[in-house]
Amino acid sequence: MSRFDEADDPRRRLLIKGLAAGLFAATVPDREALAWDIFGTVPHKLPLGQSIYSMRGEVLHNDKPATFSSIIKPNDTIVTKDKSEVIFVVGGNSMIMRENSHLKMQGDDSNFLIQGLRLFAGKLLSVSRSEGTIIKTSTATIGIRGTGYYIESDPERTYFCTCYGITDVESTQDPTSNDRIVSKHHDNPYYILSGEPEGKNLRPAPFINHTDQELKLIETLVGRVPPFIFSGTEYTGPRRGY
Repeated sequence: MSRFDEADDPRRRLLIKGLAAGLFAATVPDREALAWDIFGTVPHKLPLGQSIYSMRGEVLHNDKPATFSSIIKPNDTIVTKDKSEVIFVVGGNSMIMRENSHLKMQGDDSNFLIQGLRLFAGKLLSVSRSEGTIIKTSTATIGIRGTGYYIESDPERTYFCTCYGITDVESTQDPTSNDRIVSKHHDNPYYILSGEPEGKNLRPAPFINHTDQELKLIETLVGRVPPFIFSGTEYTGPRRGY
């Protein structure tokens, strides 16, 4: 599995780490030029009327090619193709969708409130302070209580990390396999399975495929910071052994 900060453009990794360390300011023109070249703008809170911050490759918005003028709403569908990625905002939700992902949202378009997400396939990192959102995959039903989270979905299993906040995780086919996670910093990642014995469809998982730098980036796009103390270095492992 590829990681966002290991993308083919090494300047992207430099930019994310620089953002995390608080290096980007209007008084530093070389960093500003680097950010403009890679993302199109220095990381900052997106203005009203702008949904997409960064995009590469083939990205579809409601079955049509996405553009930087696309306004993404809570009932829309986003698809990324091979070697593609999009970073976007919907209301108070900010997301990174990696390649070969298919996301359908449900919510209230009038106030840009997302109430449900269906990740048919792929990988999604998201932050929100909203409560009551439900995420569904082929194997999992997850209640979001105001969190940052990372999720990967394929037909046989779901990977889910509560980066911070509270989530309720349950196997769709086995409701006895469930847990409420209260996480400060990537506590208790899980694989959510199907077809295992009753009560055995949640399995402890390692910390994989996302970084604190990415969380810092997408929180910045909605004018927030992560709730953990941010050191400017990568988080490289889970907080507990398995």
